[in-house]
Amino acid sequence: MSSPAQPLAASLVQSVDWLAIAPPTLAAVVALAVLVADLFVAEHRKALLGWTSVAGLAAATLLLLPLLDGDRSTFCLTGDGTVCSYTADRFTLVIQFLVLGGALLAALLSVTALKDARKELPEGEYWFLLLSSAAGAALLPASRDLATLIVALEVASLPAFALVGLRHGDRKSSEAALKFFLSSVTATAVSLMGISFVYASTGTLYLTQVADRIQNVDGQLDTLAQTGVVLTLVGFAFKTAAVPFHFWVPDTYVGAPLPVAAYLSVVGKAVGFSGLILVTVVALPSYADVWGPALAALAALTMTIGNAGALRQQATRAYSAVRLLAWSSVGQAGYLLVPIAAAAYSGDPEKSIGSTVAYALMYGAVNLGAFAVAALVSRTKPLNRVADYRGLYASSPVSALLLAFFLLCLAGLPPGVIGLFAKVTVFSAAVDAGLGWLAVIMAVNVVIALFYYLQWTGLLFRAPAGETRKHRIPAPLTAAIALTGVLGVVLSGAPQLVLRFTDTGLF
Repeated sequence: MSSPAQPLAASLVQSVDWLAIAPPTLAAVVALAVLVADLFVAEHRKALLGWTSVAGLAAATLLLLPLLDGDRSTFCLTGDGTVCSYTADRFTLVIQFLVLGGALLAALLSVTALKDARKELPEGEYWFLLLSSAAGAALLPASRDLATLIVALEVASLPAFALVGLRHGDRKSSEAALKFFLSSVTATAVSLMGISFVYASTGTLYLTQVADRIQNVDGQLDTLAQTGVVLTLVGFAFKTAAVPFHFWVPDTYVGAPLPVAAYLSVVGKAVGFSGLILVTVVALPSYADVWGPALAALAALTMTIGNAGALRQQATRAYSAVRLLAWSSVGQAGYLLVPIAAAAYSGDPEKSIGSTVAYALMYGAVNLGAFAVAALVSRTKPLNRVADYRGLYASSPVSALLLAFFLLCLAGLPPGVIGLFAKVTVFSAAVDAGLGWLAVIMAVNVVIALFYYLQWTGLLFRAPAGETRKHRIPAPLTAAIALTGVLGVVLSGAPQLVLRFTDTGLF
């Protein structure tokens, strides 16, 4: 009786490529280790938890190196080894590098922030949530079925809600967390409904199988499939902070601890955009006539509203520096959407997606650098107004020069060559796809953004309003600023390095 069951059971067992899944797995294991260790570590030694987390994220990032020799897949169908739930290809590795590297830099900022918080932030919970979110974010670009994609999305998002509202007794933080939670839950509900419709009409969750079957859906299910595609796109538009689903961004960034805002601005965006790429270009290429125009319109709207919001920020308003970076990140999201929209019209969608990945790498490095300098200024100027940066060169010349460099990169001006290179790459993707009108809107928005980026840069070198005092910069903060600065300068000197890593291998 048992012999027929044994071959059946054996056929259902999937082999696991542990090296392929090592980066997100290590981040998750270190998260659990830190949470357990928090129960036993004495209060005066809690800093060890932070350094353990930093070391874990660094090790997870280094584990990407052995995967560069070729594509690896695991959790595959037993009858078809080409249909898998997890694939570590070039696209996956580049996004995982961005996610884990961004989380590592956010962790370095957090070491100083937790020390300055004086017990307002519980360290064990903080590090557990940050590492858990990073593990989910690293899992997402490797996901090749819709179920894994949504699980990874929520593992990345749910800890982020708690991180935003983790500061004890801070009403602003609680309100930001609630707004972030409600918008994200709405996005997830819409995405899940869309995915359930896609599954009902195709009978599969695997992205490549969805791409094949959705082209030949029965006529009675055609409306269901179309509705599923639209709802799925709307859900991911929330995650990418595309207008009009961006309303949570400014208040969330202001209410969150500054390292968490930095983390959301880069890792949160990487999660949303990598998920959007997988759903549109890999799973739904036959619906390019639906998502192409929709994403092009969203890109135009997002970059325009984002830059207009940043332009309206008053230098003397409390937290105006963080608000300006928040609105700027909305504008940058518009630029990131352009090549994804162009992939619908391009004869070479892989090249278009490579433009988005290249822009994301540039944006991640320099935006984290800008937040690192903002974290430095907030140690002495807790209101973090743009006006507080006046005369920063007199008190901290290196930090002022680096912030100026980061802002010029975001603006796309020399010496921020990598920013200019990334914008030209995105611009050419739109032109090559025949989206001339979108390229014109992007060009106008780049000019608008120059005003507020250059205005902030000019403040750094003006005569200080009062007496200047030089402050000692903590080692973790110094490391974060130095790492982002070196990365930005190296990429500006050799922007072709970015192109070597943006051959996505998705097709």
